[in-house]
Amino acid sequence: MKKILIINTGGTFNKVYNPLTGDLEIEARGSAIKSIAKAWLTNFKILNIIGKDSLEMTQEDREIIVNKIQKVKEKNIIIVHGTDTMDKTAKHLALSKLNKKIILTGAMVPYSINPTESTSNLCSSYGYIQALKEKGVFISMNGVIKDYKRVVKNKEKGYFEKSK
Repeated sequence: MKKILIINTGGTFNKVYNPLTGDLEIEARGSAIKSIAKAWLTNFKILNIIGKDSLEMTQEDREIIVNKIQKVKEKNIIIVHGTDTMDKTAKHLALSKLNKKIILTGAMVPYSINPTESTSNLCSSYGYIQALKEKGVFISMNGVIKDYKRVVKNKEKGYFEKSK
């Protein structure tokens, strides 16, 4: 079994309802990922960084992700990321030539509201990275797992699909 690092950067995957404000806010401690992981009979490392909605992600945040990936020993990395700018981060990671297997995933619906999509996307990423032979940057969303250049968010339909 490959050693896998999950880097949690925030995004809808991690949003929870704040009853005081009525807002969905990012829970940056990774409770959703830990909840999913608790049901598995495997062990992986979770690293919580940034804790933002992807619309708030900056180039500096993307550099933080690159720097973390460069410093860790794990060669198999899943990044939980917001879906709106997942493609920008994926491209930045690819251009950084990290020489690792990296899969970005997330959710359109928060785990705290309906855990099905978050769990499915994380589990798909986990299974795919186990079988992945080549290094590179991939996106795993809504059952589509491809090189980051071949997956696109269809904002009109509200899901990810193969790019044309």
